[in-house]
Amino acid sequence: MRRVRITERGDWRAQAAACGFDFHTIDGAPYWDETAYYAFTLRQIEDDLEDPSAELHAMALDLVDEVVRDEAKLQRLAIPQAYWQWIADSWQQRQPHLYGRLDFAYDGSGPAKLYELNYDTPTSLFEASFFQWQWLEDQRAAQRLPAHADQFNSLHEALVARFGEIANALPRPLMFAAVQGSNEDQGTVAYLRDCAAQAQLQGAFIAMEDLGLSEDGRFTNLDDEVIGTLFKLYPLEDLFGEDFGRALPGSGLQLLEPAWKAVLSNKGILPLLWERYRGHPNLLPAHFDDGTPLKAGWVRKPLHSREGANVALHLADGRWQESEGPYAGPCIVQAAQPLTAFDGHYPLVGSWVVGDTACGIGIREDDSRITRDSARFVPHAIIDDAPGVFYA
Repeated sequence: MRRVRITERGDWRAQAAACGFDFHTIDGAPYWDETAYYAFTLRQIEDDLEDPSAELHAMALDLVDEVVRDEAKLQRLAIPQAYWQWIADSWQQRQPHLYGRLDFAYDGSGPAKLYELNYDTPTSLFEASFFQWQWLEDQRAAQRLPAHADQFNSLHEALVARFGEIANALPRPLMFAAVQGSNEDQGTVAYLRDCAAQAQLQGAFIAMEDLGLSEDGRFTNLDDEVIGTLFKLYPLEDLFGEDFGRALPGSGLQLLEPAWKAVLSNKGILPLLWERYRGHPNLLPAHFDDGTPLKAGWVRKPLHSREGANVALHLADGRWQESEGPYAGPCIVQAAQPLTAFDGHYPLVGSWVVGDTACGIGIREDDSRITRDSARFVPHAIIDDAPGVFYA
């Protein structure tokens, strides 16, 4: 694994505009960055990322079955009791899931280490699936990458196929929702709607703010039509805390991602995984934070937090870093596995699972060891060459 400088495509901004990728720059700072790419060998991809992703995904699903039957574990995850049966029912009915992202610390050597699961509202999907593949094709055509350069990326095909597989299990009408003020979320939802449409599964867009609730507790669209299935790019735990969300268990609404993803989108799944699979090479030691003073070499994260917010990192050598954010509540503590710096940049590998298949990666890099919402997306390529041969 190496970080390689490369010339940007001269027209990439025009290409981004043409396909609706209007969040490539956020608040004046670059989000999409193709001035470099990360090069992997095929062995690194298959053995160190793809296979562990599939294994960890299966382990996590096995744990859901255990958690939804155990009130003590649901309490440890701080899931409100009013939603326990609803979550358990969604699992027992095997309500279908679409996708998820596993975030790894990986530098090309040693086992990839799981930082967390993003299994409810994972983002960076469009750029991982579509735009970095377009980058690869263009750079091969420009001979800045060798003709045999490849990418671990069958995300688009997998998403279309998965929508086709689950279509009959989704009550109609299907609607896709995101908050009005987020271009990134709306762009992700627009892309997923397109993938669904390619599978002959139609679904309209609705802003989260425009969802209605009928007198008998059913979720409705702007035409007062009862919604059958709602894909919502909105944290389930946030819905739990809202008056609106309290209607979910009795509403008959099916969610995509399903309610049982509340177990896997919770960072408490990390200590539960460690308890069950202690010593697994891709897991970091983790436990629920009980306030006991800790020796250096740990990370503290709230059970519910996103985009690297409210993370405290204390390295074994005494260095300390903490990120700000809006999240509070119970936390977990995880052994520190600091990201490796590549030319002063710290890459985090997001490994995507669609259905139950690991099928692609996306890399976000930050200038710090905590990957925040300001991190940049950098493409990758698989290049198996003789040692010392680089392309730029």
